[in-house]
Amino acid sequence: MKILLVEDDRTIASGLEYSLQQDQFETVLCYDASSAQKYIVEHIQTIDLCLFDLSLPDGSGYELCKQVKATSDIPVIFLTAIDDEVNVVMGLDMGADDYITKPFRVRELLSRIRTVLRRYHKQMQTKTIIEIDSIQINTLEGKVYKHGEEVVVTALEYRLLLIFATHIGQVLTRTQLLERIWDVAGDFVNDNTLTVYIKRLREKLEDNPQKPTLIKTIRGLGYKVGE
Repeated sequence: MKILLVEDDRTIASGLEYSLQQDQFETVLCYDASSAQKYIVEHIQTIDLCLFDLSLPDGSGYELCKQVKATSDIPVIFLTAIDDEVNVVMGLDMGADDYITKPFRVRELLSRIRTVLRRYHKQMQTKTIIEIDSIQINTLEGKVYKHGEEVVVTALEYRLLLIFATHIGQVLTRTQLLERIWDVAGDFVNDNTLTVYIKRLREKLEDNPQKPTLIKTIRGLGYKVGE
Protein backbone atom coordinates (compact mmCIF):
# COMPACT_ATOMS: atom_id res chain seq x y z
CA MET A 1 0.00 0.00 0.00
CA LYS A 2 1.36 3.41 -0.99
CA ILE A 3 0.52 6.58 0.98
CA LEU A 4 0.98 10.16 -0.22
CA LEU A 5 2.02 12.19 2.84
CA VAL A 6 1.96 16.00 2.59
CA GLU A 7 3.33 17.73 5.70
CA ASP A 8 5.41 20.93 5.82
CA ASP A 9 6.84 20.34 9.32
CA ARG A 10 9.90 18.26 8.44
CA THR A 11 10.27 16.84 11.96
CA ILE A 12 6.68 15.59 12.00
CA ALA A 13 6.96 14.40 8.40
CA SER A 14 10.14 12.43 9.10
CA GLY A 15 8.60 10.74 12.15
CA LEU A 16 5.40 9.89 10.27
CA GLU A 17 7.28 8.54 7.27
CA TYR A 18 9.38 6.29 9.50
CA SER A 19 6.32 4.98 11.40
CA LEU A 20 4.38 4.30 8.20
CA GLN A 21 7.29 2.43 6.65
CA GLN A 22 7.72 0.40 9.85
CA ASP A 23 4.07 -0.58 9.46
CA GLN A 24 4.85 -1.84 5.91
CA PHE A 25 3.40 1.15 4.05
CA GLU A 26 5.27 2.62 1.09
CA THR A 27 5.38 6.41 1.33
CA VAL A 28 5.71 9.41 -0.97
CA LEU A 29 6.56 12.56 0.99
CA CYS A 30 5.88 16.13 -0.13
CA TYR A 31 6.55 19.24 1.98
CA ASP A 32 4.33 21.70 0.10
CA ALA A 33 1.17 21.91 -1.99
CA SER A 34 2.89 22.57 -5.33
CA SER A 35 5.00 19.40 -5.31
CA ALA A 36 1.98 17.40 -4.10
CA GLN A 37 -0.20 18.80 -6.90
CA LYS A 38 2.41 17.77 -9.47
CA TYR A 39 2.62 14.26 -8.04
CA ILE A 40 -1.18 13.92 -8.00
CA VAL A 41 -1.38 14.86 -11.68
CA GLU A 42 1.33 12.41 -12.71
CA HIS A 43 1.00 9.48 -10.30
CA ILE A 44 -2.31 9.49 -8.41
CA GLN A 45 -3.24 6.08 -9.88
CA THR A 46 -0.38 4.54 -7.89
CA ILE A 47 -1.56 5.93 -4.52
CA ASP A 48 -3.86 4.02 -2.13
CA LEU A 49 -4.42 6.72 0.52
CA CYS A 50 -3.55 10.40 1.11
CA LEU A 51 -2.53 12.10 4.36
CA PHE A 52 -2.81 15.88 3.99
CA ASP A 53 -1.81 18.55 6.48
CA LEU A 54 -4.52 21.22 6.33
CA SER A 55 -2.18 24.20 6.62
CA LEU A 56 0.62 24.34 4.04
CA PRO A 57 3.00 27.20 3.17
CA ASP A 58 1.70 27.54 -0.39
CA GLY A 59 -1.85 26.20 -0.14
CA SER A 60 -4.05 23.89 1.90
CA GLY A 61 -5.05 20.28 2.30
CA TYR A 62 -8.54 21.29 1.18
CA GLU A 63 -7.25 22.14 -2.31
CA LEU A 64 -5.33 18.87 -2.54
CA CYS A 65 -8.35 16.88 -1.39
CA LYS A 66 -10.52 18.53 -4.05
CA GLN A 67 -7.91 17.74 -6.71
CA VAL A 68 -7.69 14.07 -5.65
CA LYS A 69 -11.43 13.51 -5.42
CA ALA A 70 -11.97 15.12 -8.83
CA THR A 71 -9.85 12.47 -10.53
CA SER A 72 -9.78 9.38 -8.34
CA ASP A 73 -11.80 7.60 -5.66
CA ILE A 74 -9.11 7.09 -3.05
CA PRO A 75 -9.35 7.90 0.67
CA VAL A 76 -8.07 11.16 2.18
CA ILE A 77 -7.28 11.78 5.86
CA PHE A 78 -6.56 15.29 7.12
CA LEU A 79 -3.88 16.13 9.68
CA THR A 80 -4.90 19.31 11.46
CA ALA A 81 -3.77 21.41 14.39
CA ILE A 82 -7.12 23.19 14.32
CA ASP A 83 -9.56 21.38 16.57
CA ASP A 84 -12.41 23.37 15.12
CA GLU A 85 -15.75 21.88 14.12
CA VAL A 86 -16.24 24.23 11.16
CA ASN A 87 -12.93 23.25 9.57
CA VAL A 88 -13.54 19.55 10.21
CA VAL A 89 -17.02 19.66 8.66
CA MET A 90 -15.70 21.61 5.66
CA GLY A 91 -13.10 18.93 5.04
CA LEU A 92 -15.59 16.08 5.34
CA ASP A 93 -18.02 17.89 3.03
CA MET A 94 -15.26 18.09 0.41
CA GLY A 95 -14.95 14.31 0.46
CA ALA A 96 -12.32 13.68 3.13
CA ASP A 97 -12.76 10.31 4.83
CA ASP A 98 -11.39 11.16 8.27
CA TYR A 99 -9.27 13.66 10.18
CA ILE A 100 -6.96 13.56 13.17
CA THR A 101 -5.96 16.50 15.34
CA LYS A 102 -2.35 17.24 16.24
CA PRO A 103 -0.71 16.27 18.48
CA PHE A 104 -1.76 12.67 17.91
CA ARG A 105 -0.43 9.25 18.78
CA VAL A 106 1.02 7.38 15.82
CA ARG A 107 -0.81 4.19 16.80
CA GLU A 108 -4.13 6.04 16.63
CA LEU A 109 -3.30 7.39 13.16
CA LEU A 110 -2.28 3.91 11.94
CA SER A 111 -5.52 2.49 13.30
CA ARG A 112 -7.56 5.12 11.44
CA ILE A 113 -5.63 4.48 8.23
CA ARG A 114 -6.34 0.74 8.43
CA THR A 115 -10.02 1.38 9.20
CA VAL A 116 -10.45 3.69 6.18
CA LEU A 117 -8.62 1.27 3.88
CA ARG A 118 -10.77 -1.67 5.07
CA ARG A 119 -13.92 0.36 4.37
CA TYR A 120 -12.77 1.21 0.85
CA HIS A 121 -11.72 -2.37 0.19
CA LYS A 122 -15.14 -3.59 1.32
CA GLN A 123 -16.88 -1.09 -0.98
CA MET A 124 -14.82 -2.31 -3.94
CA GLN A 125 -15.67 -5.94 -3.15
CA THR A 126 -19.41 -5.22 -3.15
CA LYS A 127 -19.16 -3.89 -6.71
CA THR A 128 -19.05 -7.27 -8.41
CA ILE A 129 -20.07 -6.25 -11.96
CA ILE A 130 -18.25 -3.54 -13.92
CA GLU A 131 -19.65 -2.65 -17.34
CA ILE A 132 -17.80 -0.86 -20.14
CA ASP A 133 -19.92 -0.69 -23.28
CA SER A 134 -20.47 -4.34 -24.32
CA ILE A 135 -17.86 -5.64 -21.85
CA GLN A 136 -18.76 -6.98 -18.41
CA ILE A 137 -16.21 -7.79 -15.71
CA ASN A 138 -17.43 -10.05 -12.92
CA THR A 139 -14.95 -9.34 -10.11
CA LEU A 140 -16.51 -12.02 -7.90
CA GLU A 141 -15.86 -14.72 -10.49
CA GLY A 142 -12.76 -13.09 -11.97
CA LYS A 143 -14.28 -13.46 -15.45
CA VAL A 144 -14.76 -11.19 -18.47
CA TYR A 145 -17.73 -11.24 -20.86
CA LYS A 146 -18.39 -9.60 -24.24
CA HIS A 147 -22.02 -9.44 -25.37
CA GLY A 148 -22.75 -12.04 -22.68
CA GLU A 149 -20.15 -14.51 -23.96
CA GLU A 150 -17.17 -15.31 -21.76
CA VAL A 151 -13.78 -14.08 -23.02
CA VAL A 152 -10.81 -16.06 -21.75
CA VAL A 153 -8.06 -13.74 -20.47
CA THR A 154 -4.80 -14.41 -18.66
CA ALA A 155 -4.20 -13.27 -15.08
CA LEU A 156 -2.10 -10.32 -16.21
CA GLU A 157 -4.59 -9.32 -18.93
CA TYR A 158 -7.32 -9.40 -16.28
CA ARG A 159 -5.30 -7.19 -13.90
CA LEU A 160 -4.59 -4.73 -16.69
CA LEU A 161 -8.27 -4.58 -17.66
CA LEU A 162 -9.27 -4.00 -14.01
CA ILE A 163 -6.90 -1.05 -13.80
CA PHE A 164 -8.57 0.51 -16.84
CA ALA A 165 -12.05 -0.36 -15.51
CA THR A 166 -11.44 1.34 -12.16
CA HIS A 167 -10.14 4.51 -13.83
CA ILE A 168 -12.87 5.12 -16.42
CA GLY A 169 -12.34 8.36 -18.32
CA GLN A 170 -8.82 8.91 -16.98
CA VAL A 171 -5.71 8.98 -19.13
CA LEU A 172 -3.21 6.45 -17.78
CA THR A 173 0.40 6.79 -18.86
CA ARG A 174 2.53 3.75 -19.64
CA THR A 175 4.60 4.49 -16.54
CA GLN A 176 1.49 4.48 -14.35
CA LEU A 177 0.37 1.15 -15.82
CA LEU A 178 3.80 -0.41 -15.37
CA GLU A 179 3.87 0.69 -11.72
CA ARG A 180 0.60 -1.16 -11.12
CA ILE A 181 1.31 -4.43 -12.94
CA TRP A 182 3.65 -7.29 -12.25
CA ASP A 183 3.68 -10.80 -13.62
CA VAL A 184 2.69 -13.99 -11.80
CA ALA A 185 6.24 -14.49 -10.50
CA GLY A 186 6.19 -11.04 -8.94
CA ASP A 187 8.56 -9.50 -11.49
CA PHE A 188 7.81 -6.10 -12.96
CA VAL A 189 6.52 -6.09 -16.52
CA ASN A 190 8.67 -4.18 -19.00
CA ASP A 191 7.48 -1.65 -21.57
CA ASN A 192 7.50 -4.06 -24.53
CA THR A 193 5.48 -6.65 -22.60
CA LEU A 194 2.88 -4.01 -21.72
CA THR A 195 2.49 -3.25 -25.45
CA VAL A 196 1.91 -6.95 -26.15
CA TYR A 197 -0.74 -7.29 -23.43
CA ILE A 198 -2.64 -4.20 -24.56
CA LYS A 199 -2.59 -5.59 -28.12
CA ARG A 200 -3.94 -8.94 -26.87
CA LEU A 201 -6.71 -7.28 -24.88
CA ARG A 202 -7.74 -5.29 -27.93
CA GLU A 203 -7.81 -8.44 -30.06
CA LYS A 204 -10.09 -10.13 -27.53
CA LEU A 205 -12.39 -7.23 -26.64
CA GLU A 206 -12.51 -4.73 -29.51
CA ASP A 207 -14.92 -5.15 -32.43
CA ASN A 208 -12.13 -3.83 -34.66
CA PRO A 209 -8.71 -4.13 -32.95
CA GLN A 210 -7.13 -1.98 -35.69
CA LYS A 211 -9.46 0.89 -34.76
CA PRO A 212 -9.95 0.48 -31.00
CA THR A 213 -12.85 2.26 -29.33
CA LEU A 214 -12.60 0.57 -25.92
CA ILE A 215 -8.91 0.98 -25.02
CA LYS A 216 -8.05 4.23 -26.77
CA THR A 217 -4.52 5.48 -27.40
CA ILE A 218 -4.10 9.13 -26.42
CA ARG A 219 -1.12 10.14 -28.55
CA GLY A 220 1.84 11.32 -26.50
CA LEU A 221 0.04 10.65 -23.20
CA GLY A 222 -1.10 7.06 -22.75
CA TYR A 223 -4.40 5.17 -22.80
CA LYS A 224 -7.98 5.84 -21.80
CA VAL A 225 -11.08 3.68 -21.38
CA GLY A 226 -14.52 5.30 -21.52
CA GLU A 227 -15.46 8.96 -21.49
